[in-house]
Amino acid sequence: MSDQDDGDAGKEGAFSAEHLAAESMAADMDPWLVFDARKTPRAEFEEWLQTYQPSRVSRFGDPEHRTEPVGWIAIYGPNYCPESGDVVGLQEAWERLQISGRHVTFNTIRELALNHRVLTGKWLMHLDTGFKVDHAWSGIARSVLEGRFGVAKVSPCYPSSDRKHVICIYTDDFTDEEKVMDADAAIRGTGVKCLLSYKPDVYTYLGIYRDNRWHLCPTIYESKFDLECIPRRSRIINKVSNTEVT
Repeated sequence: MSDQDDGDAGKEGAFSAEHLAAESMAADMDPWLVFDARKTPRAEFEEWLQTYQPSRVSRFGDPEHRTEPVGWIAIYGPNYCPESGDVVGLQEAWERLQISGRHVTFNTIRELALNHRVLTGKWLMHLDTGFKVDHAWSGIARSVLEGRFGVAKVSPCYPSSDRKHVICIYTDDFTDEEKVMDADAAIRGTGVKCLLSYKPDVYTYLGIYRDNRWHLCPTIYESKFDLECIPRRSRIINKVSNTEVT
């Protein structure tokens, strides 16, 4: 579930895909701060949420206070059941595909994902550190606790940097457009109005990031909240077909 490339909105062009992949792996390997609603009493949630606000948790830890680096802050919902499919088989098939020289398109990636059941994906939002990210994360985390989402995570802060946080809210199947749209509506229901983008996990597992050699856009939907529409709602673009979904 590595997505650290998506946590530096507006600056990805400064890094190669290989650099972003390495950074993602490093974040996943470092300790996570997790609230697991499947086994942790709900009475402990509020204290956990306040203690580990993303704007106050350093990615690199604090040697003076002997705190470790933190890769992600995450919450697992009461019905969360991790499902990653056959990632090893997916990556082996991807290697063979590249050797074959076959042209790579979105449909190529989709076919690989379906064949190996690597179907999860996530809505992403990028927010400045401080009140904005803490407030948005609070609403998302509460929704996970209530079972509206299975799992969500947020990146910690980068001290002395203007790097943005990324919040990821997961869905089970990126090919199920209706469920992906339902998740967007649920996110908007928490009060989030910023730009959202949707990325299938298959792109992450295959190391396909922005500015990749295959010229693929790793996000397949973009959601903008329309403040002028009555009732207010998201306007979502399918970035593969360049068509409006809602």
